[in-house]
Amino acid sequence: MKINICYDVVDRPHGGGNQFLKALREEFINRDGLYTDNHKDADIILFNSHHAIEKITEIKSLYPNKLFVHRVDGPIRLYNTMDDNRDFIVYHLNKNIADAVVFQSGWSRMANLNLGMDIARKPSTIICNAPDSRIFNSSIKKKENNKISLIATSWSDNIKKGFRYYDFLDKNLNYNKYDFFFAGRSPIEFENINMLGTLNSKQLAKRLQSCDIFVTASENDPCSNSLIEALFCGLPAVALNSGGHPEIIQKAGLFFETAEELLERLEDMSSRIDTFKKEISVKPIKEISSEYISFFNLCLQTKKS
Repeated sequence: MKINICYDVVDRPHGGGNQFLKALREEFINRDGLYTDNHKDADIILFNSHHAIEKITEIKSLYPNKLFVHRVDGPIRLYNTMDDNRDFIVYHLNKNIADAVVFQSGWSRMANLNLGMDIARKPSTIICNAPDSRIFNSSIKKKENNKISLIATSWSDNIKKGFRYYDFLDKNLNYNKYDFFFAGRSPIEFENINMLGTLNSKQLAKRLQSCDIFVTASENDPCSNSLIEALFCGLPAVALNSGGHPEIIQKAGLFFETAEELLERLEDMSSRIDTFKKEISVKPIKEISSEYISFFNLCLQTKKS
């Protein structure tokens, strides 16, 4: 079995999909003889969401007998705006290109189906994301001071990535007790939150390892790579009760519905950080890649029968 990922990964700071597919590709490469950069030599083409439309369409037309597996995002309309047409591109590719579908969370599967995605007669599965555990891990922890350190991260500056809540914390958090760091891009200029800018993976992991609690207020996020990276670095999470957050965090965090509840949950967790840290349970990239391989094998058998 030979696998090709039809996605141009980049090494600079970028979105969660890029970071995950980069880690997955590296894991496939480490398994001798499994990965190929040449789609002509591949038995399986893994393509992502709405990306590389022309390329994946061309490959399908040239090699229709290869197995095309679609890693689905979103629904994008729910964390952007309802007139965003990228979901329709995803559904078109799913209908006309994909032989099988990978969803990143149960929430994403349900939400896409509710918005009209049709996966009838296509094998499908749910496989979570994972980061490169050589970079994102809890082996090194370094506290900078005695305050409780909070951190939020986002590559996207979409307001629905939690910025209304972070703006509230900027104005209402007790900064005698807490430090709050933000890594990434923000549409809001904060006064009290420490802005770190965009960091590469090693810089981000080092910063996460120095903090105590991860905060995420992103809305309708199917499978937040930022959240997963933080959990791998040993941070329990206080998260908006939305999207795939509950599936990922499970017992390693607390959930809020309002800005006032966010403050309450931070107070609660700050008194029981170690208790929540012990509940962190995330699958490493090696296990996630094995789940992909098992699904590929199942789909190949189904396609042949």
